[in-house]
Amino acid sequence: MHLHILGICGTFMGGIAAIATRAGHVVTGCDANVYPPMSTQLAALGIELVDGFGATQLDGVARDADVFVVGNVVSRGNPLIEAIMERGRPYVSGPQWLFEHVLTQKWVLAVAGTHGKTTTSAMLAHVLEQAGLEPGFLIGGVPLDFDVSARLTDSAFFVIEADEYDTAFFDKRSKFVHYRPRTLVLNNLEFDHADIFGDLAAIETQFHHLVRIVPGRGRIVVNAGDPALARVLARGVWSEVERFDTAAPNAHPSAEWTIADDGRVMFDGRALGGIDFPHGGRHSRLNALAALAAARHVGVLPEEGVRALASFRGVKRRLELRGRVDGIAVYDDFAHHPTAIATTIDGLRRGETSGRILAVLEPRSNTMKLGTMKSALAGSLAGADRVFCYAANLGWDASAALAPLGDRAQVHDDLGCLVDAIAREAREGDHVLVMSNGGFGGVHAKLLEALATRAASAAG
Repeated sequence: MHLHILGICGTFMGGIAAIATRAGHVVTGCDANVYPPMSTQLAALGIELVDGFGATQLDGVARDADVFVVGNVVSRGNPLIEAIMERGRPYVSGPQWLFEHVLTQKWVLAVAGTHGKTTTSAMLAHVLEQAGLEPGFLIGGVPLDFDVSARLTDSAFFVIEADEYDTAFFDKRSKFVHYRPRTLVLNNLEFDHADIFGDLAAIETQFHHLVRIVPGRGRIVVNAGDPALARVLARGVWSEVERFDTAAPNAHPSAEWTIADDGRVMFDGRALGGIDFPHGGRHSRLNALAALAAARHVGVLPEEGVRALASFRGVKRRLELRGRVDGIAVYDDFAHHPTAIATTIDGLRRGETSGRILAVLEPRSNTMKLGTMKSALAGSLAGADRVFCYAANLGWDASAALAPLGDRAQVHDDLGCLVDAIAREAREGDHVLVMSNGGFGGVHAKLLEALATRAASAAG
């Protein structure tokens, strides 16, 4: 089968491309924005890419395509999809294609939630791998233990990051309702994706649609301390449920799984050992508990899971150290929601006991661009010593939103000026934390180059 994938450079669609290639299909694709790590993965797979969404692809690279797999980045009015529809060519959403051609044959372990989906999915895949189960997976990032975001294996098990974003322009259900999981992780739930959801209640409804499709002998692993998830389950649940929480005094009494601040794990009152996290914020500990509980559902002993997590290396773009120049460390992180920003800063602070944190933020997500979360932005960045915000093409006043931070915060509309300002401010021992859900104009490399130039000039 020849698949032509529209929006192929998105993490999810690029993962489908990798899986389809592994399954023996011919894959081509197109997109408008290409940047690593997905562009690197596609090139390594030998997949032919077309820049843009021109209708001429139907008479070129996609002339013999059997089906067009459409990503949710594509909307009506897109010239290629209009031509596909006009000519009556077959098209399908990415989640539907994945379910029909891959997931129907698998025990699906799905990880859902506003935050931590990528890291928890990567942890779960790593635990299953260490247990010898060789899972397939599709993850919204690149786990360092695998160096690819998706793979297809002969294993009965498949780990998938279950996103609540809508499926396609012709299917406005959340993507995750297509996956039919037997094991479901519900990490947490907050308001996000303001471009498609009116309020938190609307997202809770989608999560309950997901709960409805877990089999009776399936298992839902849920964060016991999350009130939105409690409301979701209160609507009705027909599967086994296991709960996890921190080991704080106010931990939920029904939580079978708990983890202490020092990483000590307990299950049903039994000590399982400890997990040491380099950047051990609360969110990292809860992600680990969720992965352990999900792995137990497919037969991995909890003690074995704890040992496996000791060797977990993390995920690209999740507190990923991109370089160190003149004693200044530069990190890359995907955080773009205020809660994720705050927990990422906290995790870095816990892991690095000395030195300042210089937070560099690009408010790039659709929710951020709409200004829905702007009132929470200053509070989320309060744990940083300095804040640099890139506000090009932003439809609201970032300076006003960050005003509570006083002279700790700077806002720049020009990327070059932003880099220069950070390079002037940074000093030995600092940790520069760059946060964006996009490529951020290659700011990491630009910043490392500017720091190297400054160091060379000082030495000269």
